[in-house]
Order: sequence, then structure tokens, then C-alpha cells
Amino acid sequence: MQYPTPIAKLIESYMRLPGIGAKTAARLAFFTLDMKEADVTDFAKSLISVKRDLHYCSICGNITDEDPCDICKDTTRDRSTILVVEEPKDVMSMEKMREYHGLYHVLNGVLSPMDGTGPDDINIASLIQRLHDEEVTEVIIATNATTEGEATAMYLSRLIKPAGIKVTRLAHGLSVGSDIEYADEVTLLKAVEGRREL
Repeated sequence: MQYPTPIAKLIESYMRLPGIGAKTAARLAFFTLDMKEADVTDFAKSLISVKRDLHYCSICGNITDEDPCDICKDTTRDRSTILVVEEPKDVMSMEKMREYHGLYHVLNGVLSPMDGTGPDDINIASLIQRLHDEEVTEVIIATNATTEGEATAMYLSRLIKPAGIKVTRLAHGLSVGSDIEYADEVTLLKAVEGRREL
């Protein structure tokens, strides 16, 4: 039995989201059908607003509804430190910790020759410009511990170090509460390399 066209289109739309298969998409479509019309309208308006009202901060590259973003405008933040992340969601994760008080720079991607992503395809040029314009003494590279993330970190390090700016990398290794016997070799290597004195 085929679904009526409006439901079939909604299922197809939900399947475009990452991690949503046919069964979950059908479940979401029928849940949407049972929602109040006002709730569905609000949901649709939220989707449209995300595309129309958000843009990238002209300074750091984070998503924002006003330019510059709230973090870049905040005069209480430590302007001598910039933490470089891959995506805007990484900024949100760091901010939840409430321990980092410096600035951010969002690359909006990583170097990936296999995917055809080079230095000109991500937000590197504006980072280098910021290092010339601002009084930055340390750049913390917080790219993910993937092949692409590591390659991006090394590339940035080579670009930044000649300017006499300290370049650090977030520590990688064993997560709190994990057992050594279940960790893979790369995780264990990073844990040993990132060890510190007690």
C-alpha cells in the first residue's frame, strides 16, 4: 500500500536528516500528522527561520542572528586566546563547560583532500587575518581526533607558529570512567602522549 502523496513527501523530507531511516521517518511523519496545526505551523516557521535569520559571524565564523556574534562582542572575554573548532556546535559544547573564557574561531569544515576540501574551502584566511589584527598570544586547536582533524591541526600549526604565537592542542585520550582494556591503540597512544605530572 502506498502512502498518500503529502505523507510520502513528508517521509522523504525526514529521511534527508542524518540518521533517519524509512521507519523512523514514517513514525515522525505520522506523529506530525497527529500534532495540532498551530504546533506544525510553529515547527515550519522554526525551520524557515533557521535558514533565513542565521548567518556566519564576520569575525569568528560562528552562527549568529546578529553580526558580530555575542561572544565576539563580549568585552569581558580573554582576547589573547582563540580556540579553533570545526563546527558551530563545537562552540556550544565548549560554552556548556563554562570554564573557557577566550574567543573562538569556527573553521566550518576540515581539510579533506579525498573530498576535495582544501585550505581555501574552510575559514582559515580570516583566522590568519585575526592573528595580525588582534593581540593573540595563544591559539588552541580543538579539531576532532580524526585523520582530517589531525591534518587540519598540523596545517594550522605550521601557518601560525612562525608568527611567534603559542599553538596548543586539546588533549586526547581515555575518557573519564573508561577501561584501558577497551581502548583502541590510537586512543592509548594519545593518552600516553598527553600525560601530565601529578
